[in-house]
Amino acid sequence: MFRIEADRARFREIVRGKIRADIRKFLSTGELIGRCGDQAVSIPVPQIQLPQIRFGPNDNGDGEGGEGESGDPQSADGGEGQASAGAGEQEGNHILEVEVDLQDLAEMLGQELELPDIQPRGVNHLAAEGGRYNGMQNSGPDSLRHFRRTYKNALKRSIAAGTWDPNRPRVVPIREDFKFRARNVCEKPDSSAVVFHMMDVSGSMGREQKEIVRIKAFWIDTWLRSQYRNIEVVYIVHDAVAKIVDQHTFFHLRESGGTKISSAYELCLKQIQERYRPEDWNIYPFHYSDGDNWSARDTEYCVTMLRDELLPRVNQFCYGQVKSAHGSGQFKKDLDAALGEEERLVTSGITGRSDLAASIKSFLGKGR
Repeated sequence: MFRIEADRARFREIVRGKIRADIRKFLSTGELIGRCGDQAVSIPVPQIQLPQIRFGPNDNGDGEGGEGESGDPQSADGGEGQASAGAGEQEGNHILEVEVDLQDLAEMLGQELELPDIQPRGVNHLAAEGGRYNGMQNSGPDSLRHFRRTYKNALKRSIAAGTWDPNRPRVVPIREDFKFRARNVCEKPDSSAVVFHMMDVSGSMGREQKEIVRIKAFWIDTWLRSQYRNIEVVYIVHDAVAKIVDQHTFFHLRESGGTKISSAYELCLKQIQERYRPEDWNIYPFHYSDGDNWSARDTEYCVTMLRDELLPRVNQFCYGQVKSAHGSGQFKKDLDAALGEEERLVTSGITGRSDLAASIKSFLGKGR
């Protein structure tokens, strides 16, 4: 049994090494997202070959490999390898899938991108059980029975009842004498965070741009969940009007029409004011767009709203601009020109999937 566990642990380390080596490849693809659960993600690892044991005599009793040079392909019957022209009956090579905890995946991401741990700002005080059994109660399991208190109660009862004999100091506790250890419920500080994912779903944002946003949001959420015990995610989509949607709708919604970025910022600010006080929450808004906005006046309104309302309330505001054939890319230029000195504002340009790793690092590398 111990040998099996040791081999299993060794295999897990081999798998982790393979995933760690390919982590940058996973940063630019969306194949992990569909396999993601609440606590773990299923990752395909085609490079690992599992050994197989087959019973029976060897084909060559002398142990020689037969004719041919090293590296020559062989068919299943030991002859020369030939490509199959049609459907075959032989077993194929299957891709191995292993489950990896999201916490481990976040650790690999942090090591690969050299991300610092986040210092929480907001603190949410939640009722939680303390870690020490420093209380007493009259009932409980026998494993938590407090011998000293129980004996003391029994001794007091015996003396009060006049049955105590100093020559025969024998004390037998009864049920009323029992005392049990108990944990006291106390207020324990517990850091919480809320993530706002806002995305432009107007006609200029194509399928590839939305897929890039989907991949980036997955890795951002994976990292932030490793930093906070409690985390909530709010998904906001906007064209000329903004609305809150669920996760599936956020990543699959197809709409057309114009773009009014201020509608998303207004809805985000309203949620913060009504549900997520900065005193209690660490707040992370992420906005994704191709840089188009319906007017320069609305862009000025967005800059004012960011400077006066949103940035003072959040840990960090991140804007990711995805390059699109139909987008102007002007919004990032305007933000950098007006708010380039703001420490809590981070902007990033994404021309394609190859830029995702650098963009994720720019968003999460500040440690806020």
